[in-house]
Amino acid sequence: MHQFIQGLNDLEMLKRAPGFFKYQEHSVAAHSFRVTEIAQLLADIEEDAGQKVNWQMVYEKALNHDYTERFIGDIKTPVKYATSDLRQRLAQVEAHMTDNFIQNEIPEHLQARYRRRLSEGKDDTLEGKILSVADKIDLLYESFGEIQKGNPEHVYTEIFRESLSTIIQFDELASTRYFIKEMLPELLNEDFSDRVLLTQITREILAANKNKQTK
Repeated sequence: MHQFIQGLNDLEMLKRAPGFFKYQEHSVAAHSFRVTEIAQLLADIEEDAGQKVNWQMVYEKALNHDYTERFIGDIKTPVKYATSDLRQRLAQVEAHMTDNFIQNEIPEHLQARYRRRLSEGKDDTLEGKILSVADKIDLLYESFGEIQKGNPEHVYTEIFRESLSTIIQFDELASTRYFIKEMLPELLNEDFSDRVLLTQITREILAANKNKQTK
């Protein structure tokens, strides 16, 4: 278990979106904390809407969802998603290294719990969907922070677009609809130079999703 805790220091040193100029660095550890806070908010909204939430799974999934990046790091998104085959191979390497870590470093009586916690958390359960949305909301806010500061890297606009496009795919969730209706407009009302561009991107994504639903 010493190595598990030691790994938390590794996550604190791992930087998000490596290779791109940014005004504010974000570590994987800080990202995991923010995603957990966002997931908690989304789960509150789901519970208020009448859904039964497994809170243990919300916290376990959110807190641990990027722990295994200590083994291979946070790979650039364009590289990670360059081909489905590459994405699958990276996932296999990560899964193999995680399994070795659990077998060699986690006491046997705790291994089943850590296999659950360190496995892919974005599944078809309510808690898995909450994690998917929370992860992309945090990424959206990371990109927005760089855009708001005037970062000239075009990649942050694309990250904003990709994040919102993924979030809207979960519009069956009350928490996603709340984010789109209540929180996103407040974000776009902030004072920043590319407000018109992000507003246009947002309208295009929402319109495309609406058209898809009517077909």
